[in-house]
Amino acid sequence: MTGSTDMGSMATTTGHAAAEAPRETYLTNGYGWKSWFLTVDHKRIAILYLISVTFFFLIGGLFAVLMRLELATPRADVVDAETYNRLFTMHGVVMIFFFLVPSIPAVLGNFLVPIMIGARDLAFPKINLLSWYIYVVGGIFTLIVAVSGGVDTGWTFYTPYSSTYSNSQVALTAVGVFITGFSSILTGLNFIVTIHKMRAPGLTWFRLPLFIWAQYATALIMVLGTPVLATTIFLVALERIFRIGIFDPTIGGDPVLFQHLFWFYSHPAVYIMILPGMGVISEVISAFSKKRVFGYSFVAFSSLAIAILGFMVWGHHMFTTGQSVYASMVFSVLTMLVAVPSAVKVFNWAATLYKGSIELTTPMLYALAFMGLFTIGGLTGVFLGIMAVDRHLHDTYFVVAHFHYVMVGSMVMAFLCGVHFWWPKMFGRMYPEFLGRFAAIIVFVGFNLTFLPQFVVGFQGMPRRYHVYPEEFGVMNLLSSAGASILGAGYILPMFYLAWSLKWGKKVGPNPWEAKGLEWQIESPPITHNFHGPVRVTEEAYAYGEEPTHGHATNTHGQKEATSVR
Repeated sequence: MTGSTDMGSMATTTGHAAAEAPRETYLTNGYGWKSWFLTVDHKRIAILYLISVTFFFLIGGLFAVLMRLELATPRADVVDAETYNRLFTMHGVVMIFFFLVPSIPAVLGNFLVPIMIGARDLAFPKINLLSWYIYVVGGIFTLIVAVSGGVDTGWTFYTPYSSTYSNSQVALTAVGVFITGFSSILTGLNFIVTIHKMRAPGLTWFRLPLFIWAQYATALIMVLGTPVLATTIFLVALERIFRIGIFDPTIGGDPVLFQHLFWFYSHPAVYIMILPGMGVISEVISAFSKKRVFGYSFVAFSSLAIAILGFMVWGHHMFTTGQSVYASMVFSVLTMLVAVPSAVKVFNWAATLYKGSIELTTPMLYALAFMGLFTIGGLTGVFLGIMAVDRHLHDTYFVVAHFHYVMVGSMVMAFLCGVHFWWPKMFGRMYPEFLGRFAAIIVFVGFNLTFLPQFVVGFQGMPRRYHVYPEEFGVMNLLSSAGASILGAGYILPMFYLAWSLKWGKKVGPNPWEAKGLEWQIESPPITHNFHGPVRVTEEAYAYGEEPTHGHATNTHGQKEATSVR
């Protein structure tokens, strides 16, 4: 391969690149389906992760359906108390550790990070494949737990119940989560090295897409925080098996120590889930408003600020544990402070939309929904970060609603947004736009109908994790269960039309959205090594409204193709 590629506008090159689509892509350049399980191509590994996380999303969703069926009425109509405890625990474990944490980094990050920085692959391709196998092994342990009775401790594994008294599959669950943690660590390490060492010439730090900044900040949390969780869960398993006095006060342990260790990871883990989604939203809002992201450097540094401050606020989960009042005051102030960089992103996205040429495509609808739901989730988090208010709201359904607005409402919206945005790039075919918009609206309506009533019953004092409740909460819970059925339909619909599009969807060229970015300058779907030649970057990120600067890269057939890079 010869030549270099200088990046300018893509709008003038779409038709030519579509006409000269390569004969082989990363999807077809192999030796049958078995080659997928030994591949080191980052794009194929991303597809493996996409299939895996979708499977676990369906499993976690099944547990949620059973819970909402039980909660539709005040009495125990479907399951008993012990079964309900196992349902909400397995729902939390599967959704958090096997869907929310890996979904955007492992799927979209794996697929896009090398392409966005002009690299042929990640720094450590074999370790990337290993991370997927580790993820699968951890998932198998969790599935074994599910079919052998489940675990009843809650996804937080609070001691000493989890380490001593529970009669469920705590040790096996701990092993599954412990193993899966190494998948996150390897993925984060791979991203950090790749972003530092493999950027194309001319792609300085302040020309990086904001998606890359978000992935970089997320990778730092993965590498620094996940070992703490792995060690904590390992200690729970040790105490459960060998009766070592670490967390059980009857044999000299301290149960509050577990909460310090657990939340030191698990609050930053919130940002492992949400930061990549913020990167997706930055890309989509810029693409469909045809404007530079307002305050690019502030948005970039806010990702790092969230990653750093996220390690300093774990104590706001522990206001009711008896920790020092002065420590609680410090954690409360820091909680208010960590809201600032999140607000910077939301305000800058809004400023980007201002006077933009806005297109209400499917990805854009999901992005706008993200902004609304994340704002609600963030503001209600401020309530929980205030000591006096948290005393009343702690362990009520207000916490459940807040958590789901941030994690499910925001993060899943961002995941669906990113999948729809880059689906034509990943597979070279377009989904039905009408069905995409319809599904986005259904998800938004269903989500709010599900979780807004939970704010109300939580403020009124309904405790979380109970399968029976007083009659006065019945109407709101029935609304919540009805909303969950709408939400479920909205989640399932994209699975059908996206699968349909793989065979019957309209074929598209490299840049169906007329967006900026290296990923939109190559074929759809990409070739195995992404680019036909070396890449050189000559533009800032999101250079909408500028005249293109053209270069040429010689492809494998000796033909000239005009391309552009930012």
